[in-house]
Order: sequence, then C-alpha cells, then structure tokens
Amino acid sequence: MDNYTDEELNKALREVSATISKCEKMQGKFEEGTAQYSLLRNRIKAMVISKRLIESELSHKEQMTDDLGQYTKAELTEALRPVVSVISKCEKAQGKFGEGVPHHRRLENLIKAMEIAKTLIEAQLALDGISGDL
Repeated sequence: MDNYTDEELNKALREVSATISKCEKMQGKFEEGTAQYSLLRNRIKAMVISKRLIESELSHKEQMTDDLGQYTKAELTEALRPVVSVISKCEKAQGKFGEGVPHHRRLENLIKAMEIAKTLIEAQLALDGISGDL
C-alpha cells in the first residue's frame, strides 16, 4: 500500500466528506426505488466507507480490521465500484478542461481522493484475504 502524507489524507478526507454531503443533497431530488436514487445510495455508502478508512489511516491505527468490523467483505467489495466509477467519470470530464482551469484542478483533487480511497479499500480487502481488483 502507498504511504500517504497526512496532508494528502486530509485533502482526501475533505473531498470525500464534500462528496457525501453533495450526494445526500441530491438524493432528496430522486424518488426512492429509482436508478438514480440507488446509484446515490450506493455512492454514499462507498464514500462513508472511504471516509472511515481515511480517518483510520490518519489516526495511524495498526489494524484497520478491528475499527472497520461493521463492514463486511461484500460491502468493501461493493464500495470499490462507485469509487472506480467516480475516478472514471472525473477523468473523462477533466479532458474537457485545460490544465490550470479551476474545474480541472477540482476534478484532479477528487480523482486523487478516490485513488486513495480505492487503495485503502483494496488494502483492507487484502488484509481479509480477498482480491478487490475490478
């Protein structure tokens, strides 16, 4: 697993927290049971898991498994899909903006946060003896 600096982890934590907030606000605009509602519900759950993993990494806990016992292997595996999706969508959107443009930088920050989240989820799955590659 990559060793991230506290600064990188704090930036990632801010991005993930902001994403959770934005998704929660958007979820109210969709009727429960619709594809959009389900997508946001899954994304929120993935972001909450990501947030807990980043917080755990920041606090330098030796074993994330104990702290994250409430998440099953299936939940961690399912959390990868929305994280990878956000990375893909941001990379695609980023191509529409030149480097140095605020939108490009904002997307770059979100991509970095999601890459950290992906790495931490995969590391947790590896501790549990499961490959999380998508």
